[in-house]
Amino acid sequence: MIEVELRGLEVFGHHGVSDTEQERGQTLLWDVAWRLGEVSRDDLSATVDYVEVAECVRRVSDSRRFQLLESLAHAAADAIYGQFQLRWVRVRVRKTELDLPVEFTAATVERP
Repeated sequence: MIEVELRGLEVFGHHGVSDTEQERGQTLLWDVAWRLGEVSRDDLSATVDYVEVAECVRRVSDSRRFQLLESLAHAAADAIYGQFQLRWVRVRVRKTELDLPVEFTAATVERP
């Protein structure tokens, strides 16, 4: 079994509960991982192209304005499962720009 992961994929989107987040938008950080069986040859057609996975995440983010990171992560995971027919995918999305009255590094949602 091989696990592939894209870490720190930056995708700009208009997601969040507040009007400011919906209008201004921000860059979200994505980690996307998936598992493959053994890759038997050194050929891109024998695996899942991570550029295509990144484009899939971007398409989902651009498709609509999500209020909840939970919904966004779920939609991205469903799209990846559907496009690549993988048996295991993990999607993690982080928002680092929140207008909260407490200090934080990021709000993170993970959808296995």
